[in-house]
Amino acid sequence: MEDYLIGIGKRIKSIRKNNKKTISDIAIKAGVTAGLISRIENGRTIPSLPVFLKIVDALETEMTVFFEGIPKGNGQNFLVSRKGDQTVIEKEDEAIGFTYNYIFSKQMSSVGFESVLLEVKPNSKREKVVTDAFEFKYILTGECYYEIGDQEVLLKEGDSIFFDGRVPHVPINKGPVASKMLVVYFFI
Repeated sequence: MEDYLIGIGKRIKSIRKNNKKTISDIAIKAGVTAGLISRIENGRTIPSLPVFLKIVDALETEMTVFFEGIPKGNGQNFLVSRKGDQTVIEKEDEAIGFTYNYIFSKQMSSVGFESVLLEVKPNSKREKVVTDAFEFKYILTGECYYEIGDQEVLLKEGDSIFFDGRVPHVPINKGPVASKMLVVYFFI
């Protein structure tokens, strides 16, 4: 079951959209806030078991159907993520100029992690967000300002930053070219 935890949010979003339901539809039926559903779908938090069961019920799907297609461990001492398996994932609908390319995720013992390539275009717009994870960002190209709480730090190519994602944060690209970064979320 550990291998499934990171993919749960993406699966909830996929089933919800396939059933033409809104986040509010699912939240009301599950008895939780729309904000919580959004954070779960966007990989910013992992639901508790009781909340997860309510969400699956609100999706009007069977548990066996819910877990169809979620990757299982291969029994090897390693995991490989192929470029062809990478997908673009949607985070916040109101974010403009942000492209998240899903690379890899894994749950091991008490720590789960997910890695994505994030492209932040010039003049991108998004409100600050919180994530139930520690975040590591490594700037591959370009530069980006990071607002974390009430502080701002400029990160240039080759720089990295590690912070508690529970502090409201947002990257801002004030430059003329897109900034690309490797992002690793550590869910504890």
